[in-house]
Amino acid sequence: MLRSLGSFLCLWALRLPAPPAGSGAAARGLDVASYRERVRAMFYHAYEHYLESAFPYDELRPLTCDGQDTWGSFSLTLIDALDTLLILGNVSEFQRVVNVLQEGVDFNIDVNASVFETNIRVVGGLLSAHLLSKKAGVAVEVGWPCSGPLLRMAEEAARKLLPAFQTPTGMPYGTVNLLHGVNPGETPVTCTAGIGTFIVEFATLSHLTGDPVFEDVARKALKALWKNRSDIGLVGNHIDVITAKWVAQDAGIGAGVDSYFEYLVKGAILLQDKELMSMFLEYNKAIKNYTKFDDWYLWVQMYKGTVSMPVFQSLEAYWPGLQSLIGDVDNAMRTFLNYYTVWKQFGGLPEFYNIPQGYTVDKREGYPLRPELIESAMYLYRATRDPTLLELGRDAVESIEKISKVDCGFATIKDLRDHRLDNRMESFFLAETVKYLYLLFDPDNFIHNDGSVFDVVITPYGECILNAGGYVFNTEAHPIDPAALHCCRKRKEEQWEVEDLMREFYSLKKNKKFTLKRASDHGEGESAKDSEDASSEKSGEKRNSKKNSHSLLSCPSQSFNSKLAVLGQVFLDNT
Repeated sequence: MLRSLGSFLCLWALRLPAPPAGSGAAARGLDVASYRERVRAMFYHAYEHYLESAFPYDELRPLTCDGQDTWGSFSLTLIDALDTLLILGNVSEFQRVVNVLQEGVDFNIDVNASVFETNIRVVGGLLSAHLLSKKAGVAVEVGWPCSGPLLRMAEEAARKLLPAFQTPTGMPYGTVNLLHGVNPGETPVTCTAGIGTFIVEFATLSHLTGDPVFEDVARKALKALWKNRSDIGLVGNHIDVITAKWVAQDAGIGAGVDSYFEYLVKGAILLQDKELMSMFLEYNKAIKNYTKFDDWYLWVQMYKGTVSMPVFQSLEAYWPGLQSLIGDVDNAMRTFLNYYTVWKQFGGLPEFYNIPQGYTVDKREGYPLRPELIESAMYLYRATRDPTLLELGRDAVESIEKISKVDCGFATIKDLRDHRLDNRMESFFLAETVKYLYLLFDPDNFIHNDGSVFDVVITPYGECILNAGGYVFNTEAHPIDPAALHCCRKRKEEQWEVEDLMREFYSLKKNKKFTLKRASDHGEGESAKDSEDASSEKSGEKRNSKKNSHSLLSCPSQSFNSKLAVLGQVFLDNT
């Protein structure tokens, strides 16, 4: 248990030295730079064919070289791929796409849209791109990041979703018409993830715009799920948002539930919220008690804890990455290795895998190029530098290129047993799968910033620090800069106390002295970073890393005790 549930400092303020980048990879003979470039080539093969054959439709159909609308007619792949462009260093295309989206995307349309998918892909993608705009050399308007065209688009899209939350329980409907609101005959049954996956995007919106309605509805939905958990501490898969009666009572960590747990942790990190972390830790106890068997996680009946489905779902592969965020790295690695054995068996993760039988489940043999196992590998590699994690990245590149690559992009694998393909390339392939692969093979990417480089931006509410690292990825892999949430506060209640906390920590651990410095500019050699230098009003100088020396950074901290965050992980006091 936590001795202090609030023991997580601004993630972007502090990192301990990591093992030398590439040391484990070299020992295994893996050419990290070569695989990084292969991932880059994968991205452009898919992205360019989307532009040529599918734009302005949502997604590419790679077998017929055309496009289709899938989630609402938003040019979804373009929104989903936007921040990946910057992570790959392509600032000119990022700037071009920002203009295209401003001119071409309209949310005032008579379309039934998934509330969940629109939030994670559209709202999340626009918020991330908004917060990265200055780094990408976009000429931002006065008042940024508290204003801007992409922020206004994200707010418009989110407001279209608000009618779904107007229920007796505060839990949202699963679908909303963007022009007319919730349809009269709309089903009240929604999956758990579709209720509990809003706090990251909606809290960010509230903090940037000053309108609390978004964070309020997201919190109410989270608390409604918490209130309706079973006596043994589990939640089911689907619930009636009018009556709060559980319709599907299977409890697990996979499809239909997954990102609810993810957002309790990430919401806690983003908002430094001890209540959200406490909720997750309680769930985590119940999950370990009732669903965990030999480092696998099964599905159980939510009221009794009896096994209902002894299967592993590919969507569950995010769990080791989430475990790493709370510092449970040993358990994370054991579960990851179980999942990796499935990948090695098929060259991908089937949607369902029968654990006792060691084989796929009928009609669930496909692999739609999902990112979750790669996502966990990226998080765990940042924490451990274990070369096994790079080997998963290598295997993913080889499998996807061999099985899925076609002339017009990359196709969903319909059946991993015989490698039949399906005529779809989901937008998350460019938003998540390629992004996490690239970040796995790019240890020096700005996303991995250790806080030694940062920008100081002047807003209408004073100075704020941005681009210092510690990005919180939404469940569609759109990075949110947690520092931005402190840029647009109209109140001056927060204390700038991080330097004292860091001194306290290091005095206890290493008895070392630290000072806080700011410098005028920095240079990093990449096009994305060069353009950032040109547009920044002030920048933090990149420090020369010396053994046993650490740069400090001041950041706003909430009133409860904040202590420590390391390598993107939140550590409990007793670890």
